[in-house]
Amino acid sequence: MPTPPGPPAADTPAPPARATAASTETPGPPADRAGRFRLPRHARRIWLIAHVALSVGWLGLTAGVLALGIAGRFSDDPETVKAAYLAQQIFADWLLIPVSLLSLLTGVVLSLGTSWGFHRYRWVVTKFWLTLAATLASIFALRAFIHDAAGQVAAGTVPPDGRAPHVLVIAPSVALTIYLTATILSVVKPWGMTRRGTRLAAAARAGRTRPSGGGSPTGTAAKPATTPSAKSTGTGTATGATVETAADTTPDTDTAAAQRPGR
Repeated sequence: MPTPPGPPAADTPAPPARATAASTETPGPPADRAGRFRLPRHARRIWLIAHVALSVGWLGLTAGVLALGIAGRFSDDPETVKAAYLAQQIFADWLLIPVSLLSLLTGVVLSLGTSWGFHRYRWVVTKFWLTLAATLASIFALRAFIHDAAGQVAAGTVPPDGRAPHVLVIAPSVALTIYLTATILSVVKPWGMTRRGTRLAAAARAGRTRPSGGGSPTGTAAKPATTPSAKSTGTGTATGATVETAADTTPDTDTAAAQRPGR
């Protein structure tokens, strides 16, 4: 006796896609930043504000020293000459050393604690050496001439003898030019990367992802193959999303055979 036909086979919905890793690559830190000292965001802002304030203060201080030097060199009033060099001494003793050193320190901390680095960009290296030279010249040379001129006018020698009156006009002018150049470098950021910076950037691109397990040795993510069955079930693909394989979307052969009507 023939077996009665069974109910028609219903469309078996494809099982949901299994959550798998989108890529076999595990991202790692760039090669040039691994283990480096990095400032947190709020700390970076504090250091940046301090550096800008100190740099602008140093620029204004140098402009004031230059104005006093011009007044002492070209004024015909002995009282004005005396007051100018004594005021220069106050600036040199109370403000010049702390402002210059703190401006240099904050700049170094920002370069080491941010992505700019210390030897990666030419403008950073140039600005550092300009600032260092200006700091040393201001502390060890400019202050000596200021003390010489102030000591002479305090003793009654007005105008002071020697090279001090000329130096106290020329030296602040050169220093002011250096600070303006450093300010322009900070804004424009010219010349690109140094050789060291280029090597570090290349190493960072090469080591941006690290292969894990069965990862691709070339450092690129292996693309999973799509199948017609995956497309027919409406399983879309997108960047960073997983893709179903044929084994996930195709019903089992034994299950399908059991659901077909008997003959």
